[in-house]
Amino acid sequence: MRISLVSLVVDEYDRAVEFFVGVLGFELVEDSPSLTNDGRPKRWVVVRPPGAGTGLLLAQADGDAQVAAAGNQTGGRVGFFLQVDDFDGQYRRMVEAGVEFLGEPRSEPYGRVVVFRDIAGNKWDLLGPR
Repeated sequence: MRISLVSLVVDEYDRAVEFFVGVLGFELVEDSPSLTNDGRPKRWVVVRPPGAGTGLLLAQADGDAQVAAAGNQTGGRVGFFLQVDDFDGQYRRMVEAGVEFLGEPRSEPYGRVVVFRDIAGNKWDLLGPR
């Protein structure tokens, strides 16, 4: 048993793909036409970090409740964690790409960490070794 995907509500597919693939370095695993439950067109867009088993299903907001949830899926707390081997290199690339960081990197017992926001506004921890 495993978790294969986690859904992430985004405002727009292409901007989200550019952020996760172009800025963070994720792989675009799938981008296929699909349909909503009531038959309207949508896309099935999956991204994931290189070598990872679990991916993100980028789900374009559909309806008022989903629009309101985009960027606040975890009630304002950090809800996603991106573990990297080269913390300084990844942090530097993200700063150069204009990613919004909420503070400076710090050392914790579990490693180096800094909080950033994704393209929708959700909070993530960038985590690296101590």
